[in-house]
Amino acid sequence: MRAVASYVAAALLLGSMAAVPGQAQEAPTPPHQEWSWQGLFGTYNLADAQRGFQVYKDVCSTCHSMNDLHYRDLAGIGLSEDQIKAIAASVTVPQGLDDQGNPKDGPGQPASMFRAPFANPEAAKAALKVAPPDLSNIINAREGGPDYVYAILNGFSNPPPDFKLAEGSNYNEYFPGHQIAMPQPLHGGDVTFADGAPNSISAEAHDVVTFLAWAADPNMVQRKQIGWRVVLFLVVMAGLTYAVKRKVWSDVEH
Repeated sequence: MRAVASYVAAALLLGSMAAVPGQAQEAPTPPHQEWSWQGLFGTYNLADAQRGFQVYKDVCSTCHSMNDLHYRDLAGIGLSEDQIKAIAASVTVPQGLDDQGNPKDGPGQPASMFRAPFANPEAAKAALKVAPPDLSNIINAREGGPDYVYAILNGFSNPPPDFKLAEGSNYNEYFPGHQIAMPQPLHGGDVTFADGAPNSISAEAHDVVTFLAWAADPNMVQRKQIGWRVVLFLVVMAGLTYAVKRKVWSDVEH
């Protein structure tokens, strides 16, 4: 039963969080979390991102695509060429047409786009009643970004005794109205990490949010590095310009 619930939960993860008719209650502001990439000098924690990719691969990818990513992009979170080849080869992806003009599939390559669980949104909707959203930019698509996604993943609980929960909905502290169609997607222990890192609900949520944040903005660290180099260059040039000005005008009588 838990496997079925996890499958359905993954199918509805984040984007298909349709509110269920009921009490219109305002959700609390998600608590701010400390994320390694935030701030002027912030960078992605690659170990967290790698574990987050595993959560996505083992749980979320059952129903969610990430069509903006190719397997070779995983080099950006520190995976080696051999690791990427193995991950790509473990899935079957479309490989064009055969000699008779029929679609054919085959093992993925590093250049392959992330395998999509459904051929198109219509097929996903037919199977799951709702077409799950692509997760490539889910962090940027939600107000509150990583804090909101993290809060939703950790916000499932039993409703208060006086709360009337609509049939087929689930109580979530941070979802507007507190009634959400998505069942709880993470239960803790969903993934066993090779490095022995904690796999509680909060730990899994933290890691997958880190991966999704990287996926939404993989070039952030490089932009910050370029920005600081430009700032440093301008500071040095300003100092040199001032020194030259002082030298040139030092003998001029005022």
